Amino acid sequence: MKVNYLRSALLLIAATALTTAANAQKPGKKTAYVSYNNYDTFDAKGRERIQTNWKGKTYQMELANNKLIALAVDGEIIPSAKWGEYSTVIAAIREQIRKDRIQAKKDQAQAKRDQEQAGRDQQQAKRDQEQAARDQQHAKVEQEEAERDQQQAKRDQEQAAKDQIQAKRDQEQASRDQEQAARDQIQAKKDQEQAAEDQRVLKRMISDFVADHIIPNEEALRDLSFNGEELIINGKKQPDSVFKKYSEKYPRFAKGNTSYENGQRQFNGLHIHRN
Repeated sequence: MKVNYLRSALLLIAATALTTAANAQKPGKKTAYVSYNNYDTFDAKGRERIQTNWKGKTYQMELANNKLIALAVDGEIIPSAKWGEYSTVIAAIREQIRKDRIQAKKDQAQAKRDQEQAGRDQQQAKRDQEQAARDQQHAKVEQEEAERDQQQAKRDQEQAAKDQIQAKRDQEQASRDQEQAARDQIQAKKDQEQAAEDQRVLKRMISDFVADHIIPNEEALRDLSFNGEELIINGKKQPDSVFKKYSEKYPRFAKGNTSYENGQRQFNGLHIHRN
């Protein structure tokens, strides 16, 4: 499964939704939220934005200076007068986020240690190979120089044989690692080429939107959602005839779950999720 994530675009959507919730001042008002993975982030002003699924409900909240300034539950804006009813679950969510951050730091530290150990293992494998070669030469010299040392030479040969076996194992493992690295490089190149192609096709599709008078110009496209059931441009679902035309012309975007966000007239990215 290939997934190209646009985290910044998703966070921008969520931030917009929460800001709308904070300014609505109408209890019980419903707000349409975009569906995406749980997240916790801080903006440039230090405000914290959180969205998570907690015990069957979706919570969206915004905090400034560690104080709640906006709250929505399952898409419903909660007025500040009722925030106290949610204090327990909000505290539980923030505590879980705190634990997750601590665990993430531990995982990063462990990953670094694992990388360092892998480097040491590679160096040790090289030393083992060099030692095996020295042991072989030493055994040969002893055989040629002293008959009375045959027994000792035999023991040395046995040890050398063990070293050869280990060295062979190390060489085989190194070879497998190299092959895997080569496969990874090939896949990474394919992914890069596909991403570049997707961007080129996206630009052609946006040009078609302009040509079909769906949008006045390329910069007018704010967002789109394209899948096997519908085509939504700037929040407006397109007619079946338009959906059919673009599904036939751009099947890759239609068959995947494609989303695009263009914030502040700048290209933020393309996200295609394929099952």
